[in-house]
Amino acid sequence: MSQFANWWQTLPSQMNPVMFKIGGFAVHYYGVMYIAAFATTYLLCRRRMKSEPEQAIMSVEVFQGLITVCILGLILGARFGYVLFYNLGYYLRHPLEIILPFDIANGWRFTGISGMSFHGGLIGLLTGAIIYMRRQKLHIRKTLDLVVPCAPLGYTFGRIGNFINAELWGRKTNMAIGMYFPNAPGNSLRHPSQLYEAFFEGIVLFTILWLLRKKTKVPGAILSIYLWGYGAFRYYIEFVREPDSHLGLIVAGMSMGQLLCLAMILAGSGLYWYLYRIHEQDEPEKKKTVPPRKKK
Repeated sequence: MSQFANWWQTLPSQMNPVMFKIGGFAVHYYGVMYIAAFATTYLLCRRRMKSEPEQAIMSVEVFQGLITVCILGLILGARFGYVLFYNLGYYLRHPLEIILPFDIANGWRFTGISGMSFHGGLIGLLTGAIIYMRRQKLHIRKTLDLVVPCAPLGYTFGRIGNFINAELWGRKTNMAIGMYFPNAPGNSLRHPSQLYEAFFEGIVLFTILWLLRKKTKVPGAILSIYLWGYGAFRYYIEFVREPDSHLGLIVAGMSMGQLLCLAMILAGSGLYWYLYRIHEQDEPEKKKTVPPRKKK
């Protein structure tokens, strides 16, 4: 085995998930990656608000409030989404573990809050954001057009955090791209599915949405494209990602993640149809409000 291949395949076991310690307090890369994700989204949105006049649709203070609500909605939605989609039976028996960082099944043992669902986080984020936009009387479709193209690049950091934690590994493979994950059962090469997701669901999807951000004719439709894109990328990557051990494959050889991604794609299609209908109804009204030109 070449030196590079050996380095690549054993990389997960060489990484320390703790960035640094101050006394007994440890700062983990995963938490730092979350901060980087939100900071990246925030800075990209602020750049658009400054450089694209049509995106200056709210004050900085209102925008900062929106980002705060999105962060809270994401965290709460991700946690409750995991409980609902991935382990409802267990948490119905141990409801305190939903919000407490302890394993109480075999005595009180500190574990931290573990188990987050992307799909639940997305639902929580959108729910919180829409409530906030309505209260602030923001134009929902224009606000979505501002924020959504900036979001996927931040998601890249989250998956890199999963990779550094050596979690959410892929299925077994004989391909040279495979890696040995120290916490995975057995001693087999596995797909680095976290890196696949970081690239396709993060960098590639961001590039697509960024290029389309000024070209979509239907206000708000960029969210539909995001739902289609993420749903499709994640659906296919799930074929090489190890399904949750307590769930396995659910229906027709598909994992829970794939079922949720199909729901995303359907939701994106339904949303686009709805937004297109609204757009078609708005266009005649706009034409009526345009005053006729005076004849010279």
